[in-house]
Amino acid sequence: MLSIQLPEEIEARLDRLARKTGRTKSDYACEAILEKIEDLEDVYLAEQVLDRIQKGEEEVVSAEEIWRELED
Repeated sequence: MLSIQLPEEIEARLDRLARKTGRTKSDYACEAILEKIEDLEDVYLAEQVLDRIQKGEEEVVSAEEIWRELED
């Protein structure tokens, strides 16, 4: 369980949205948090790959090489 305090303006916007759509504020909060978590996970994984590339631990293939392979 998570409890958060939102600024009044955000709380009011969330409340209006929930009332207009028939969904709960929790539904929207969960959706927003999930989207942000997915974005952060993507950034974290990209940073890990970039670090491996910079260390020479990850194979890098140019777009031209991929197009050549696809044409064969």
